[in-house]
Amino acid sequence: RMTEVEHLDIRTTTMGISLRDCGCESLERTQQAIYEKITRRAEKLISVAQSVERELGIAIINKRISITPLAIVADRFDRDGFVKLAQTLDRAADTVGVDFLAGFSALVQKGCTNGDRALIDAIPEAIGSTRHITSSINVASTKAGINMDMVAKMGRTIKELAQFTADSGGLGCAKFVVFANAVEDNPFVAGAFHGVSEPETVLNVGISGPGVVLDTVKAMSGANFQELGEAIKRTVFKITRAGDLIGRTVAQRLGVQFGIVDLSLAPTPAEGDSVADILKAMGLEDVGGPGTTAALAMLNDAVKKGGAMGSRSVGGMSGAFIPVSEDQGMI
Repeated sequence: RMTEVEHLDIRTTTMGISLRDCGCESLERTQQAIYEKITRRAEKLISVAQSVERELGIAIINKRISITPLAIVADRFDRDGFVKLAQTLDRAADTVGVDFLAGFSALVQKGCTNGDRALIDAIPEAIGSTRHITSSINVASTKAGINMDMVAKMGRTIKELAQFTADSGGLGCAKFVVFANAVEDNPFVAGAFHGVSEPETVLNVGISGPGVVLDTVKAMSGANFQELGEAIKRTVFKITRAGDLIGRTVAQRLGVQFGIVDLSLAPTPAEGDSVADILKAMGLEDVGGPGTTAALAMLNDAVKKGGAMGSRSVGGMSGAFIPVSEDQGMI
Protein backbone atom coordinates (compact mmCIF):
# COMPACT_ATOMS: atom_id res chain seq x y z
CA ARG A 1 0.00 0.00 0.00
CA MET A 2 2.78 2.45 0.88
CA THR A 3 4.41 2.15 -2.54
CA GLU A 4 1.34 1.76 -4.75
CA VAL A 5 -1.21 4.07 -3.09
CA GLU A 6 0.67 6.42 -0.76
CA HIS A 7 3.53 7.38 -3.12
CA LEU A 8 6.39 6.02 -1.00
CA ASP A 9 9.59 5.95 -3.01
CA ILE A 10 13.32 6.15 -2.64
CA ARG A 11 13.75 9.59 -4.16
CA THR A 12 17.45 9.12 -4.83
CA THR A 13 20.51 6.98 -4.38
CA THR A 14 23.42 9.41 -4.60
CA MET A 15 27.03 8.28 -4.90
CA GLY A 16 29.42 10.78 -3.37
CA ILE A 17 32.86 10.80 -5.00
CA SER A 18 35.90 12.68 -3.73
CA LEU A 19 37.74 14.55 -6.48
CA ARG A 20 40.39 16.02 -4.20
CA ASP A 21 43.09 13.99 -5.96
CA CYS A 22 42.04 15.20 -9.43
CA GLY A 23 43.37 18.75 -9.39
CA CYS A 24 46.32 19.07 -11.80
CA GLU A 25 48.47 21.91 -13.13
CA SER A 26 46.78 21.93 -16.53
CA LEU A 27 43.07 22.15 -17.28
CA GLU A 28 43.25 19.27 -19.77
CA ARG A 29 44.81 16.88 -17.25
CA THR A 30 42.28 17.92 -14.61
CA GLN A 31 39.41 17.27 -17.03
CA GLN A 32 40.81 13.84 -17.87
CA ALA A 33 41.36 12.90 -14.22
CA ILE A 34 37.83 13.97 -13.23
CA TYR A 35 36.18 12.16 -16.13
CA GLU A 36 38.10 8.94 -15.57
CA LYS A 37 37.49 8.83 -11.83
CA ILE A 38 33.74 9.48 -12.05
CA THR A 39 33.15 6.98 -14.85
CA ARG A 40 35.24 4.35 -13.06
CA ARG A 41 33.63 4.74 -9.63
CA ALA A 42 30.02 5.10 -10.84
CA GLU A 43 30.22 2.60 -13.71
CA LYS A 44 27.75 0.14 -12.12
CA LEU A 45 25.60 2.56 -10.09
CA ILE A 46 22.61 2.44 -12.44
CA SER A 47 22.58 -1.32 -13.04
CA VAL A 48 22.98 -2.18 -9.35
CA ALA A 49 20.30 0.30 -8.23
CA GLN A 50 17.89 -1.06 -10.83
CA SER A 51 18.49 -4.66 -9.75
CA VAL A 52 17.83 -3.79 -6.08
CA GLU A 53 14.75 -1.84 -7.14
CA ARG A 54 13.31 -4.92 -8.87
CA GLU A 55 14.31 -7.28 -6.08
CA LEU A 56 12.78 -5.29 -3.20
CA GLY A 57 9.83 -3.80 -5.07
CA ILE A 58 10.41 -0.16 -4.09
CA ALA A 59 11.05 2.40 -6.81
CA ILE A 60 14.32 4.33 -6.81
CA ILE A 61 13.29 7.41 -8.75
CA ASN A 62 16.70 9.03 -9.32
CA LYS A 63 20.29 7.84 -9.45
CA ARG A 64 22.73 10.68 -8.90
CA ILE A 65 26.34 11.62 -8.20
CA SER A 66 27.73 14.30 -5.91
CA ILE A 67 31.34 15.47 -6.00
CA THR A 68 33.73 17.51 -3.88
CA PRO A 69 32.85 21.22 -4.28
CA LEU A 70 34.52 22.00 -7.59
CA ALA A 71 35.93 25.31 -6.36
CA ILE A 72 38.15 23.30 -3.99
CA VAL A 73 39.32 20.86 -6.65
CA ALA A 74 39.95 23.44 -9.38
CA ASP A 75 40.80 26.59 -7.45
CA ARG A 76 43.60 27.51 -9.87
CA PHE A 77 41.39 27.94 -12.96
CA ASP A 78 39.49 30.93 -14.36
CA ARG A 79 35.86 31.34 -15.38
CA ASP A 80 36.29 29.75 -18.81
CA GLY A 81 38.11 26.82 -17.22
CA PHE A 82 35.17 26.16 -14.90
CA VAL A 83 32.75 26.21 -17.84
CA LYS A 84 34.87 23.55 -19.57
CA LEU A 85 35.00 21.50 -16.38
CA ALA A 86 31.20 21.64 -16.13
CA GLN A 87 31.00 20.28 -19.66
CA THR A 88 33.41 17.48 -18.71
CA LEU A 89 31.23 16.62 -15.72
CA ASP A 90 28.16 16.60 -17.95
CA ARG A 91 29.87 14.18 -20.32
CA ALA A 92 30.77 11.90 -17.39
CA ALA A 93 27.15 11.97 -16.19
CA ASP A 94 25.99 11.01 -19.68
CA THR A 95 28.46 8.13 -19.81
CA VAL A 96 27.33 6.52 -16.54
CA GLY A 97 23.65 7.37 -17.11
CA VAL A 98 22.80 9.33 -13.95
CA ASP A 99 20.02 11.90 -13.76
CA PHE A 100 22.09 14.66 -12.16
CA LEU A 101 25.65 15.33 -11.09
CA ALA A 102 25.86 17.81 -8.22
CA GLY A 103 28.80 19.69 -6.78
CA PHE A 104 29.48 22.66 -9.05
CA SER A 105 29.74 24.39 -5.72
CA ALA A 106 31.64 26.80 -3.49
CA LEU A 107 31.63 27.45 0.26
CA VAL A 108 31.89 31.21 0.78
CA GLN A 109 30.16 31.81 4.12
CA LYS A 110 33.25 33.52 5.53
CA GLY A 111 35.30 34.56 2.52
CA CYS A 112 35.92 34.02 -1.15
CA THR A 113 39.03 32.79 -3.01
CA ASN A 114 39.86 33.58 -6.62
CA GLY A 115 38.68 30.10 -7.55
CA ASP A 116 35.38 30.61 -5.73
CA ARG A 117 34.79 33.83 -7.67
CA ALA A 118 35.68 32.19 -10.98
CA LEU A 119 33.24 29.33 -10.34
CA ILE A 120 30.45 31.73 -9.37
CA ASP A 121 31.05 33.84 -12.48
CA ALA A 122 30.83 30.66 -14.57
CA ILE A 123 27.50 29.46 -13.13
CA PRO A 124 25.12 30.98 -15.73
CA GLU A 125 26.96 29.46 -18.70
CA ALA A 126 28.06 26.27 -16.93
CA ILE A 127 24.57 25.35 -15.73
CA GLY A 128 22.77 26.81 -18.73
CA SER A 129 24.84 24.87 -21.26
CA THR A 130 24.72 21.44 -19.55
CA ARG A 131 21.93 18.91 -18.95
CA HIS A 132 22.92 17.13 -15.76
CA ILE A 133 24.99 19.59 -13.71
CA THR A 134 23.59 21.32 -10.63
CA SER A 135 25.18 24.04 -8.53
CA SER A 136 25.06 25.29 -4.95
CA ILE A 137 26.72 28.10 -3.04
CA ASN A 138 26.81 28.27 0.76
CA VAL A 139 26.73 31.95 1.79
CA ALA A 140 26.08 31.71 5.54
CA SER A 141 26.55 29.57 8.63
CA THR A 142 25.60 29.84 12.28
CA LYS A 143 29.26 30.15 13.24
CA ALA A 144 30.54 32.47 10.49
CA GLY A 145 27.44 34.58 9.98
CA ILE A 146 26.20 35.84 6.61
CA ASN A 147 28.50 36.90 3.79
CA MET A 148 26.39 39.81 2.54
CA ASP A 149 28.67 40.52 -0.43
CA MET A 150 27.99 37.00 -1.65
CA VAL A 151 24.26 37.32 -0.97
CA ALA A 152 24.20 40.33 -3.30
CA LYS A 153 26.29 38.43 -5.85
CA MET A 154 23.84 35.50 -5.71
CA GLY A 155 20.97 37.80 -6.63
CA ARG A 156 22.81 38.92 -9.76
CA THR A 157 23.85 35.33 -10.55
CA ILE A 158 20.27 34.04 -10.36
CA LYS A 159 19.12 36.82 -12.70
CA GLU A 160 21.91 36.05 -15.19
CA LEU A 161 21.14 32.33 -15.04
CA ALA A 162 17.45 32.99 -15.70
CA GLN A 163 18.37 35.16 -18.69
CA PHE A 164 20.82 32.56 -20.04
CA THR A 165 18.11 29.87 -19.92
CA ALA A 166 15.19 32.10 -20.94
CA ASP A 167 14.36 29.84 -23.89
CA SER A 168 13.52 27.04 -21.43
CA GLY A 169 11.57 29.24 -19.03
CA GLY A 170 14.58 30.03 -16.84
CA LEU A 171 15.04 26.33 -16.05
CA GLY A 172 18.66 26.87 -15.05
CA CYS A 173 17.47 28.43 -11.78
CA ALA A 174 15.86 25.10 -10.83
CA LYS A 175 19.37 23.60 -10.85
CA PHE A 176 20.90 26.19 -8.54
CA VAL A 177 20.64 26.52 -4.74
CA VAL A 178 21.87 29.21 -2.35
CA PHE A 179 22.38 27.76 1.13
CA ALA A 180 22.87 28.69 4.74
CA ASN A 181 24.35 25.90 6.87
CA ALA A 182 24.78 23.49 3.95
CA VAL A 183 25.34 19.89 5.05
CA GLU A 184 28.13 17.72 3.63
CA ASP A 185 26.09 14.54 3.08
CA ASN A 186 22.92 15.87 1.43
CA PRO A 187 21.80 13.43 -1.30
CA PHE A 188 19.18 15.77 -2.81
CA VAL A 189 19.85 18.03 -5.78
CA ALA A 190 20.41 20.76 -6.57
CA GLY A 191 22.16 21.25 -3.23
CA ALA A 192 24.17 18.03 -2.95
CA PHE A 193 27.95 18.01 -2.74
CA HIS A 194 30.51 15.57 -1.33
CA GLY A 195 31.90 17.25 1.77
CA VAL A 196 35.60 17.43 2.57
CA SER A 197 35.17 15.24 5.67
CA GLU A 198 33.41 12.48 3.70
CA PRO A 199 35.13 9.20 2.69
CA GLU A 200 36.61 8.51 -0.74
CA THR A 201 33.34 7.12 -2.11
CA VAL A 202 30.02 6.82 -0.31
CA LEU A 203 26.41 5.90 -1.08
CA ASN A 204 23.72 8.14 0.44
CA VAL A 205 19.96 7.63 0.18
CA GLY A 206 17.18 10.19 0.09
CA ILE A 207 13.66 9.04 0.98
CA SER A 208 10.40 10.86 0.43
CA GLY A 209 7.01 9.81 1.74
CA PRO A 210 4.57 12.74 2.06
CA GLY A 211 1.66 10.54 0.95
CA VAL A 212 2.36 7.95 3.65
CA VAL A 213 2.55 10.60 6.36
CA LEU A 214 -0.59 12.30 5.02
CA ASP A 215 -2.61 9.08 5.34
CA THR A 216 -1.30 8.64 8.89
CA VAL A 217 -2.38 12.16 9.85
CA LYS A 218 -5.82 11.72 8.26
CA ALA A 219 -6.34 8.50 10.22
CA MET A 220 -5.66 10.43 13.45
CA SER A 221 -8.48 12.95 12.99
CA GLY A 222 -9.29 14.61 16.30
CA ALA A 223 -6.02 13.61 17.96
CA ASN A 224 -3.95 16.15 19.87
CA PHE A 225 -0.44 17.14 18.74
CA GLN A 226 1.27 14.70 21.10
CA GLU A 227 -0.74 11.73 19.78
CA LEU A 228 -0.24 12.93 16.22
CA GLY A 229 3.51 13.22 16.74
CA GLU A 230 3.74 9.65 18.05
CA ALA A 231 1.79 8.31 15.06
CA ILE A 232 4.07 10.17 12.61
CA LYS A 233 7.16 8.80 14.37
CA ARG A 234 5.92 5.21 13.96
CA THR A 235 5.23 5.76 10.27
CA VAL A 236 8.58 7.44 9.66
CA PHE A 237 10.31 4.56 11.45
CA LYS A 238 8.92 2.13 8.84
CA ILE A 239 9.90 4.39 5.92
CA THR A 240 13.41 4.83 7.28
CA ARG A 241 13.92 1.09 7.71
CA ALA A 242 13.06 0.59 4.04
CA GLY A 243 15.51 3.29 2.95
CA ASP A 244 18.25 1.95 5.19
CA LEU A 245 17.83 -1.55 3.73
CA ILE A 246 17.97 -0.33 0.15
CA GLY A 247 20.94 1.96 0.79
CA ARG A 248 23.00 -0.70 2.51
CA THR A 249 22.17 -3.28 -0.17
CA VAL A 250 23.17 -0.99 -3.04
CA ALA A 251 26.35 0.11 -1.24
CA GLN A 252 27.37 -3.48 -0.47
CA ARG A 253 26.92 -4.59 -4.08
CA LEU A 254 28.87 -1.61 -5.35
CA GLY A 255 31.64 -2.24 -2.83
CA VAL A 256 31.46 1.27 -1.35
CA GLN A 257 30.78 2.63 2.12
CA PHE A 258 27.17 3.30 3.09
CA GLY A 259 26.67 6.86 4.29
CA ILE A 260 23.32 8.18 5.46
CA VAL A 261 19.57 8.04 5.02
CA ASP A 262 18.06 11.49 4.49
CA LEU A 263 14.35 11.35 5.26
CA SER A 264 13.04 14.60 3.83
CA LEU A 265 9.38 15.03 2.96
CA ALA A 266 9.95 16.30 -0.57
CA PRO A 267 6.72 17.18 -2.39
CA THR A 268 6.02 17.04 -6.11
CA PRO A 269 3.12 18.44 -8.15
CA ALA A 270 1.53 14.94 -8.12
CA GLU A 271 -1.73 14.46 -6.24
CA GLY A 272 -1.12 12.90 -2.82
CA ASP A 273 2.51 14.02 -2.70
CA SER A 274 2.08 17.30 -0.83
CA VAL A 275 3.54 18.62 2.43
CA ALA A 276 0.93 21.41 2.39
CA ASP A 277 -1.82 18.78 2.53
CA ILE A 278 -0.16 17.23 5.60
CA LEU A 279 -0.16 20.58 7.40
CA LYS A 280 -3.81 21.17 6.50
CA ALA A 281 -4.74 17.67 7.69
CA MET A 282 -3.09 18.56 11.01
CA GLY A 283 -5.72 21.27 11.43
CA LEU A 284 -4.44 24.37 9.65
CA GLU A 285 -7.02 26.41 7.79
CA ASP A 286 -4.38 27.13 5.16
CA VAL A 287 -0.60 26.94 4.87
CA GLY A 288 0.86 30.28 5.94
CA GLY A 289 -2.00 30.98 8.32
CA PRO A 290 -1.85 31.01 12.14
CA GLY A 291 -0.20 27.88 13.53
CA THR A 292 1.82 27.04 10.41
CA THR A 293 5.22 27.41 12.07
CA ALA A 294 4.18 25.33 15.10
CA ALA A 295 2.72 22.56 12.92
CA LEU A 296 5.81 22.47 10.70
CA ALA A 297 8.13 22.39 13.74
CA MET A 298 6.18 19.46 15.20
CA LEU A 299 6.24 17.64 11.86
CA ASN A 300 10.00 18.10 11.49
CA ASP A 301 10.59 16.99 15.08
CA ALA A 302 8.55 13.82 14.57
CA VAL A 303 10.30 13.06 11.27
CA LYS A 304 13.76 13.42 12.82
CA LYS A 305 12.93 11.34 15.91
CA GLY A 306 11.18 8.62 13.92
CA GLY A 307 14.12 8.46 11.55
CA ALA A 308 16.60 8.19 14.41
CA MET A 309 14.71 5.13 15.68
CA GLY A 310 14.73 3.53 12.22
CA SER A 311 18.41 3.89 11.35
CA ARG A 312 21.69 4.66 13.07
CA SER A 313 22.74 6.51 9.92
CA VAL A 314 20.20 9.32 9.59
CA GLY A 315 21.80 12.43 8.12
CA GLY A 316 21.52 15.00 5.37
CA MET A 317 18.81 17.56 6.02
CA SER A 318 16.00 15.20 7.15
CA GLY A 319 13.07 17.57 7.39
CA ALA A 320 10.24 18.92 5.26
CA PHE A 321 10.80 20.83 2.03
CA ILE A 322 8.43 23.73 1.41
CA PRO A 323 8.91 24.54 -2.30
CA VAL A 324 5.95 26.74 -3.26
CA SER A 325 6.35 26.05 -6.98
CA GLU A 326 6.47 22.24 -6.62
CA ASP A 327 3.87 21.43 -3.96
CA GLN A 328 0.43 21.05 -5.56
CA GLY A 329 -1.14 22.09 -2.25
CA MET A 330 0.51 25.51 -2.56
CA ILE A 331 0.12 26.17 -6.29
